[in-house]
Formats: sequence, structure tokens, C-alpha cells
Amino acid sequence: MIDFIRKITIHPVLWVILGIGGMTGLFKEILMILIIVFIHELGHSLVALRFGWRIRKITLLPFGGMAEMDEYGNRPAKEEILVTIAGPIQHIWLIGISYLLVTTPVWSEGDHRLFLFHNLTILAFNLLPVLPLDGGKLIFTLTSMFLPFQKSYDRSFGLSVFLLINLTCISLLILPFHLNLIVIICFIWVQHYLEWRQRHYHFLRFILERNSSKQVREIQLMQVSSGLTVAQAIQKIYREKELIFYFKKGNEVVQVNEKKLLQAYFQRNARGVALSHLA
Repeated sequence: MIDFIRKITIHPVLWVILGIGGMTGLFKEILMILIIVFIHELGHSLVALRFGWRIRKITLLPFGGMAEMDEYGNRPAKEEILVTIAGPIQHIWLIGISYLLVTTPVWSEGDHRLFLFHNLTILAFNLLPVLPLDGGKLIFTLTSMFLPFQKSYDRSFGLSVFLLINLTCISLLILPFHLNLIVIICFIWVQHYLEWRQRHYHFLRFILERNSSKQVREIQLMQVSSGLTVAQAIQKIYREKELIFYFKKGNEVVQVNEKKLLQAYFQRNARGVALSHLA
């Protein structure tokens, strides 16, 4: 438990929002937000640990948190879905606890309304299908169950950018002077910029882990052209399936399995080579 707590850090954006609250004397709200955000992220982390995920660092943010894992896209999708929704689920019992406490002398009706507001605000914002929010992660995981990993990443990122543009415009029209909201939206834009800069690294990390993964996956045959290159074929890999590519070479049907494809991909001079040369 001590090792787990040592991995928790507070992001500067959250410090800024807490600082704004402190300067305006909203100490009770600061404490509420910290408790809500901490329990939200604790939900993610405990489920991740239950599945044996290796957690590097947990960063608390105004809308929840971000946990850096050693796993990336190669765990079963159902595990990732459960880890993702484990954070938002915590808000349900937190609201229930508040309803129980309001009947006691230690928790006033005003405390309850304030706690309910922050709880529901953080929950609703967190479920928006925008990266790196839980809603955005959930969309990415769900699409990766049916599309190749790279295509699902591109589409979920594109959707996230589109929705973020709309969210920014709506926020500026309705709440143009809401400082906390402006800080959070700016942070999310920075995260999108960093994601875009590192998009190739994310895919490389996925296939690197894939190459060493021992997870058993459903085998799926995929018919392709013999002229398809190694670099093009690697883009067709699914997180939930192990592909076996087959094509005609002369009068015979030839197969190239995913493991052989990955080995060729990591030889830089083989990335432009056609699959027919691997058979």
C-alpha cells in the first residue's frame, strides 16, 4: 500500500485549480475535490492491480487522473473496459454515502448539495468521449475490438479532436470567464498535441509489447495481396486477434503468421519487403 501511495502525484493543473479555490476561501470545496478525484483514480488502480497490471505512476487531475501502465493495448479489451469504468463507478457509492451522512449532524444539507454538484460534474465531464478522459479511453477500447489497432486509434483520436473543438466553442460561448474550465480545456488541448506528436511511438510500443506477449488470442485468417509490404501488413494487426495472412504465390496458397511479420518489421531493411518474400 505504501508503494502504491508513493506512485501518486498531483498534476500542476490540479494545483492551479486548488490554488484558485484556496485564494477565494473555498477550502471545503478543495477537500471535496481532492477526495473525489483520489477515490476515482483509486477505483481504476485497484482493478488494474487485480488484473496484474504494472502501474508506473498515478497522476491526479481535476477530472479524475491518469495512470501510466507498462501494458499498452495488449491486455484483453474486457480488462481495459473494466479498469476504465472502475473510476466513474466510484461516484455512485460516494453519492450514496453523502445521502446517508446528510441525516447525521456532521454533514449538512449544504455540504450534501456541494458534494453532489462536484461529484456529478466530475463524473459527467469524465465520461465525455474525449481523450484522455475515461469516455475517450472507452471509445478507443471498444473500437479496437472491431478495427485494427492503428485504425481504431486514428478514428478515436479524430473523434476526440472534433468533440474537443465543439466543447471549446460551447464553453467560450456559455462560460467565457470560468477560469477553472478554461484551464482544464487548455490542458486537454496540450494532451492532444502531445498525443499527436507521439502517435507513432504509441503504435511502436503496441507492437513491441505484442512481439513479446504470450497472451493467447483468437486466430483469424486474412487474405491479402502478395505485393503487400511488411509495413502495410503491420497496420492490419488487431488487439484481440492473431492474424495469419494468406495469398497466392504462383499456383499455391502461402501463409505468413503474425510472429514472422513482426520479426521482419523490426528489421528496418525488411519493412518495404513484400509478404511474398517472407514465405
